[in-house]
This record gives sequence, structure tokens and C-alpha cells, in this order.
Amino acid sequence: MPNIVPPRAVLAAMLQRSDYPVTLEELEANPNGVDFGAHVPRLPERLQTPDKRIACAPPLCLEALEQWRADLAAQPEGQLLLIGRRHVRNNNSWLHNSPRLAKGPDRCTAMIHPDDAVAHGIATGDQVRVTSRVGSVQLAAEVSEDVMRGVISIPHGFGQDKPGTRLSVAARRPGVSLNDLTDPAAMDPISGNAVLNGTPVTLERVEQAVAAE
Repeated sequence: MPNIVPPRAVLAAMLQRSDYPVTLEELEANPNGVDFGAHVPRLPERLQTPDKRIACAPPLCLEALEQWRADLAAQPEGQLLLIGRRHVRNNNSWLHNSPRLAKGPDRCTAMIHPDDAVAHGIATGDQVRVTSRVGSVQLAAEVSEDVMRGVISIPHGFGQDKPGTRLSVAARRPGVSLNDLTDPAAMDPISGNAVLNGTPVTLERVEQAVAAE
């Protein structure tokens, strides 16, 4: 078996390599901390840029911003931008399997601005279909001024009806998965991160079937 270094030895070694002459035993003897004096300014000498200044608007970012503006202006008529949201009550998906926290009104709703609701003939509680380039989900609408016009919001952390999910309480009201709509081909060109917000989608009201008498 490989030699396992005890945590105390790791901490002691880190302190030996620090800029302050202190041992682990001294820190343990002072649980409220050790005062090493006033803070010493370390800027701008610690900046690694050639001019020792922070580049807040590098050309690469400015070029990407112009492209973003052009893409936004070219957004097709009737298309909305999808963003996620979270609820304090369930903290994404962590608390969906708690019976006490899972009860109450449906929280997996498509939140849209009143102007967009009127344009699409949608009212709160209507079933709507949200479709992106890669997928489509159906859920209840929630008309609210808490979102901007042209934006639709679906909470992330839902979709507990997927195969292999072992959450018996959450599975009773699984909701839909926001990941079914995010585009794996969309990537931020500067950071290389996946684009998880601002996904172009279309919205339509789903006609409810009338039960036979």
C-alpha cells in the first residue's frame, strides 16, 4: 500500500514553506489566531501583466461582445431565450426527495413575461411546449413580471423520471429536465465553457384533450 501522509504532517509542511515563522503547535495554542501585523500591499508588483495593470476590456472580449450584440439583433421573430432558475425550498435537486419540502404547488413551471404570454395566447396553468434545437419538453406555464420580455425561465434540478433515478418522492412530481433543451454544441468562445443560459427556444400552447363524457 502507498504511504499515506498524515494530515498534521501536511499542514506542518505547508507552514514551513509559508512566509511567516509559525508552527502547527503555535497555531493550536492560539485558537483565536495569531496576529502577524498589518497587511502589506502586494499590488501592482504581483500582477503578471506586462504593464502591471488589470485588463478589464481586452480586445478578445470586446470582439466577442460585438458578436453577441449581432447575434441578439438577428434573433428570429417569436423566438425566446431560455434561462434556468433555482428555488430556495428545494436547492436544485438536493431536497426534491424530502416529503415535507416537496409538497405544495408545482415549482417546475415555464415562467414567461405577460407580454409574451399574450403574444402566444398563454395563461398561467396552461400546458406549453418549449422546443430548442436539440429537444422539447412540456410543462405548465407561469405568467410573471419577474422575467424580462423575450425570456423564458425553467428551473434546473428537475426531471427525476429519468431511468436509474432512485428518488421515490421526487418521482411522483418529476418535472422536466432543463438539460434536455441545452445545446451541447453551444460553447462560449472565450472561456470554452458550455452555454447553459440564453438557449434559443420556441414556445407554443398545448391544446388539452377534452375528456369524453
